[in-house]
Amino acid sequence: MELSNNERCMLKAMRNEPERVWDLSSLLESCGWNDQAHVAGAGGSLAEAGFVNQTENRSKIWRLATEGKAAAENGLLEQRIWDWLSQQEEQVGMKDLQASGIVEKREAGAGIGLLKDLGIQLERGQFVIPSATGAIDATLEMRAQFITQLATSEGIGIVESELDISQIDYFSSRKGIITSSEEVVRTWVLTPQGIAVGEHDLQEHLSIADITPELLQGEEWRTADFKPYDVTRSAPTPQVGKSHPMQALIERIRAIFLEMGFTEIDGDYVTTAGWNMDALFIPQDHPAREMQDTFYLDNPKSIPLPSERTQQWADVHEHGGATGSRGWGGDFSAEISEKGMLRTHTTVNTVSHLEQNPDKPCRVFSIGRVFRKESIDRTHLPEFHQIEGIIMEPGASLPMLVTTLKEFYTKMGYPEVRVRPAYFPYTEPSMEVEVKWRGEWLELGGAGIFRPEVTEPMGVKWPVCAWGMGLERLAMLVLGLDDIRQLYISDLEWLGNQPVL
Repeated sequence: MELSNNERCMLKAMRNEPERVWDLSSLLESCGWNDQAHVAGAGGSLAEAGFVNQTENRSKIWRLATEGKAAAENGLLEQRIWDWLSQQEEQVGMKDLQASGIVEKREAGAGIGLLKDLGIQLERGQFVIPSATGAIDATLEMRAQFITQLATSEGIGIVESELDISQIDYFSSRKGIITSSEEVVRTWVLTPQGIAVGEHDLQEHLSIADITPELLQGEEWRTADFKPYDVTRSAPTPQVGKSHPMQALIERIRAIFLEMGFTEIDGDYVTTAGWNMDALFIPQDHPAREMQDTFYLDNPKSIPLPSERTQQWADVHEHGGATGSRGWGGDFSAEISEKGMLRTHTTVNTVSHLEQNPDKPCRVFSIGRVFRKESIDRTHLPEFHQIEGIIMEPGASLPMLVTTLKEFYTKMGYPEVRVRPAYFPYTEPSMEVEVKWRGEWLELGGAGIFRPEVTEPMGVKWPVCAWGMGLERLAMLVLGLDDIRQLYISDLEWLGNQPVL
């Protein structure tokens, strides 16, 4: 085995006392080192080669945490309250404690809980102390002794075996009182093989790990030892900064749509029921309007809308207006249209864009956050993202829509795409879009042609192809996840292992 300079130095020092059990401090002193990493590295290599026997003793060390240090200085919270209670000649209560200055306002609630554990009750705002208080004094004395014992270690800590385990168990359940760390104590002893190493093999030489221009300007490198590299050994994976997978996916989708000639649009989170639902010919008695699906707002509770706009929606909903439709029948409420709410889909963006540009051909998309009152589980969140897009131009048709979606998913890496007939209140014909993943067809969104009941009240000139899909569902597909919640958990190990999208 070719020894390094550190290994030669450590062996040479240990051979001066070959029977000795060497610890970290003695080796640092004998070798003239000030970095324990030198001892750990050299000792591990020598043990692997059989020149020394290395032993490890692991122990848990306990120290005072932030609240524990404050308790060592000012006394435990329960001790301070008990000392105050013991001095009162009359029955006192919670208000008296708060006015005493013994505890801070934030400590009062926790202090009452600690007193109840000691047997002191709070009834109708008054403290009730048991007739026998010896057990309370004994318990508080043990706790104080434990805190004092740790305080005298001056931050170095005390090995668990030297402490009262019952007190460790108790204070571990209280936040910020004590903290622990695991420490390893190593010792080294020479083996016969280490003693037999020749003096010539212990001569230190210049060892070069990095070749630099300054090194090559001299002559020492000609007789130096070059440190060998074992390319077969594992190396640590560098932790580098990168975009969150969701943000990276959004940027990838944005780049694809821009490359396909689309323009990005955006809108506000807060909207009205009119633009979110009425404009899309969703009937006012539709289940999606109920509180279990929609976040309606108290502020603003309502947002005024132009009367001519709500009248246009009313005409279409009640009898179809001039679209040739029979509408939904019943009475339309402008008051319901003006309700303030968080948008439940990003289609409100595209409809608003059409209302502002009814006679300008467009290809636009949006990627935005939407809100629905969903129960959280592996496939649902109350707050998520949608990808929305429309094509409005002469000749816009269903084949154009299908071709566009197939092109998008192909660029995303899913060339097998199919569509199936479906129903949506605001498109006709309507379809669901599916892609093939791991041999199965997965539904990723809906699409269709906006109904005349949607487009004609706004004066839209040409047919409108529209589609929408859930970003999180697509992210689960791209990242191979089976739980949508993983996307929003701050798991640094999982995030570090995600591919660059």
